[in-house]
Amino acid sequence: MKIAVLSTNKHLYSTRRLVEAASARGHECIVIDHSKCYVGIRQGQPSIHYKGHDIADIDAIIPRIGASVTFYGSAIVRQFEVMNVISANPSQAITRSRDKLRCMQILSGAGLGLPITGFARTASDVDDLISMVGGAPLVIKLLEGTQGIGVVLAETKKAASSVIEAFYGLGNNILIQEYIKEAKGSDIRAFVVDGKVVGAMKRTAKEGEFRSNLHRGGTAEIVKLTRKERETAIAAAKAMGLTVAGVDMLPSDRGPLILEVNSSPGLEGIETATHKDIASEIIKYLETQHEAKQLLKPVIKRKIKKESKL
Repeated sequence: MKIAVLSTNKHLYSTRRLVEAASARGHECIVIDHSKCYVGIRQGQPSIHYKGHDIADIDAIIPRIGASVTFYGSAIVRQFEVMNVISANPSQAITRSRDKLRCMQILSGAGLGLPITGFARTASDVDDLISMVGGAPLVIKLLEGTQGIGVVLAETKKAASSVIEAFYGLGNNILIQEYIKEAKGSDIRAFVVDGKVVGAMKRTAKEGEFRSNLHRGGTAEIVKLTRKERETAIAAAKAMGLTVAGVDMLPSDRGPLILEVNSSPGLEGIETATHKDIASEIIKYLETQHEAKQLLKPVIKRKIKKESKL
């Protein structure tokens, strides 16, 4: 296969590991900066150009779409899909997962465990909004935030009201979420590939910090998931339509509560903590999809030939 990793930085750990894993399994693998791709839309002839050339020989792509270019990156993934190129994650699932509110709504509809979450347009009913999620302390999150940026812990109702009003005053969309004290600054990331958990780690916030993100100085260690945690992670990825996903969960007295479902989960933390070759699991999935596609080709050709005679 010829595989393209869609990434704006070929030096990132995750990008490098995917290229290494694909090459080790005998595939040609290139890195394409999706932000510099452009599409051609013609009847029956969709195309993608990169650095002045038509790239029509790609068998599969692995989207590593950053939050800042979700709209454009998803459009590029969608163009590859129109061209019948296999994608590790569907474009629609990527856009769904990037919208924190939509993600929570989908997971809630699927009956999965979540922290109680509130969303409003203005701060006019801030007191009721705070009460709805169980009062202070509570967590306030920017909808567009990533890697723990734009996440605030408000210890008191007065502090929460001030932060909420400030965010709304700046025109930001935010989520208000209950604080799960029994998690004690830790969360769990389960890495799901093709309906299976291929690795899991426990992330713990550094002293004086409640955000466990590794980018915020948190630490990670391998963890053995409970049956409920494993089932929840798999169900969350399925509900979002993601084949490759990082599912972040908080342990709580009422079971695992999903914080986020990430469509471009980083590989460095999970591979370092678990000592597992997660990158190869993603490549193996693409191989199964490519094999299935090859088997279908004769069937499709016969169907087209039969229809042309009618």
